Amino acid sequence: MMAARAVLFALEAQDAERFLACQEDDEVIELVAEVEDRWDMDHLCELDKSWDALHRCFTDGDLAFENGDYPLSHVILGGVPLHQGDDYIVCYVAADQVREVAKALEPLDGQWLGERFATLTFDAYQGTGDAADIAYTQAFLPGLKTFYLTAAQNDRAVIFTVDQ
Repeated sequence: MMAARAVLFALEAQDAERFLACQEDDEVIELVAEVEDRWDMDHLCELDKSWDALHRCFTDGDLAFENGDYPLSHVILGGVPLHQGDDYIVCYVAADQVREVAKALEPLDGQWLGERFATLTFDAYQGTGDAADIAYTQAFLPGLKTFYLTAAQNDRAVIFTVDQ
């Protein structure tokens, strides 16, 4: 899996329902495009390429679905995988899970992330793992925490999207 640019979107209730009702991959991708077109800055979190290392730090070091312990396992590649293709990945986290994710993220800080990064062995990781890479990843944590807190307060589900 190639580390590409990722965005999290906090969904309005009708969009959350529409995502869960999708029967085909094409429907998921079309709905993602609609959500992206709105680009609601108050309800999105750009992760650039940090998502790869963040997911590994929140889980067991692997870049895989459903690994690690809940609720941190749901921050990036958790929840319901709605689409996993060669070009795109979309995962859905329900609003009640978003609240639990926000609570689990709250005590985490850059120091925790740096220490966690240092303790894991990342198989097939495309980053460097050096101090600059760790600092780059740490820079995204405050915005990620704020995003999940806001989504939880607004009772919104979240989708993680990344193009590959």
